[in-house]
Amino acid sequence: MRLSRTTAYMSSLLLSIAFALTGATAAQADQSAKATGYVALGDSYSSGVGAGAYDSGSGSCKRSTRAYPALWAAAHSPSSFNFTACAGARTGDVLANQLGPLGSGTGLVSVSVGGNDAGFSDVMTTCVLQSESSCLSRIAQARSYVDSTLPGNLDKVYSAIKTKAPSARVVVLGYPRFYKLGGSCTAGLSERERSAINDAADYLNTATAKRAADHGFAFGDVTRTFAGHEICSGSAWLHSVNWLNIGESYHPTASGQSGGYLPVFTSAA
Repeated sequence: MRLSRTTAYMSSLLLSIAFALTGATAAQADQSAKATGYVALGDSYSSGVGAGAYDSGSGSCKRSTRAYPALWAAAHSPSSFNFTACAGARTGDVLANQLGPLGSGTGLVSVSVGGNDAGFSDVMTTCVLQSESSCLSRIAQARSYVDSTLPGNLDKVYSAIKTKAPSARVVVLGYPRFYKLGGSCTAGLSERERSAINDAADYLNTATAKRAADHGFAFGDVTRTFAGHEICSGSAWLHSVNWLNIGESYHPTASGQSGGYLPVFTSAA
């Protein structure tokens, strides 16, 4: 009987120790997960063009302290924060110039890229300065590029991220629709042009989301948070044509970064 009680006691003690160790290990793992680094990659929608408060050290990349990556890092205190997103970046620029901080200790990556590859700036310039037919033709060219070439370029970027940061959660951010149709704008582009531009944004987002999913990455759809805050809404979180600072045209304001991008990224991260 004593042997049985001793055996039972020892078994109970060992189980208690095992549970305690398991709890400690889980706590340590959770603490380790929270301590991983964050790397923010991408184009002007990630660097924060249009939001102001640019870091002078970022030069023409125009990285803003009001951009969603900087806001998220300030709120969550990752063990390290590397902000390499740059205005005007295409997929090739991300590959060549932005991936250096990625490594085995990277736990979170954000990236928005593809709009410049598809000719976003030229599309908007054409639509603002030329005829409706020229605008629609240029949009059709951009959509064709999204079909034929962009997926392969995105694959290269996403594969490189996964190779360099195999443990990271990667969140790919999309682009907002620019215009509220039937909104308050009484001049400028035609409603047909605005609708075609919105459709092109959706088309780009759909292609990007597909490539992200195929690589096991999360996709952050910002069209829902920008709904009601497009150009012509009366409460826009996007700059329209800014003749004083043309580079900020069609980019999110500080409110667009904090109210449009940040909640979507925070939810996906």
